[in-house]
Amino acid sequence: MSPAAQAKFLRVLQEREFQRLGGTRILKANVRVIAATNRDLSVAIARGAFREDLYYRLNVFEIALPPLRDRPEDVLPLSQAFLHDIGRGFGRPPAGISREARQLLMNYHWPGNVRQLRNTLERAAIVCEGGLITGAHLSLPARAVPAARLDAPPTGVAERAPDSVPGDLKSMERSAIQQALTTAKHNKSKAARLLGLSRTQLYVRLRKYGLE
Repeated sequence: MSPAAQAKFLRVLQEREFQRLGGTRILKANVRVIAATNRDLSVAIARGAFREDLYYRLNVFEIALPPLRDRPEDVLPLSQAFLHDIGRGFGRPPAGISREARQLLMNYHWPGNVRQLRNTLERAAIVCEGGLITGAHLSLPARAVPAARLDAPPTGVAERAPDSVPGDLKSMERSAIQQALTTAKHNKSKAARLLGLSRTQLYVRLRKYGLE
């Protein structure tokens, strides 16, 4: 906001009244305001770019929200919420996120914050074609992927050179399902849990890939 607009907004907060654009009649406002910024307002105040009185009027109850890279425990709940929202617009929503992909999401540093996480998942939802989202579908930059192997059971997705392009994604999903079945000693309920699928979703894929 320009300084002039800030002054008008302060009046709305302080006096709870405003005028419509082009109008002359004063109207009353009964509202609560939630404001958010990624700027350092103390610096903006020092530069004269933000009114100090408006800052203190807005700052009644402050919630400091660290960037996503500093709160990895929020990555998976946000991912599930985003996929649920994204899936509503797809004819074939993703079946879920594999254990390997969940670990990659947790380990990535997310320089683009929450918006980058959503965009990454939206792309993965398109590429996986209704299947299970694997690490290959995420296409995270190779430099952000930790070199150490995961403690989780192998998912069947082969390592690749940092600059290589994912191959046949369907064959990778089939391989991941085979590996999960082997790890679970062909216990389908356990294999479904390893893959992040329901039993029904697993049976659909078993039929699809001839693994029944």
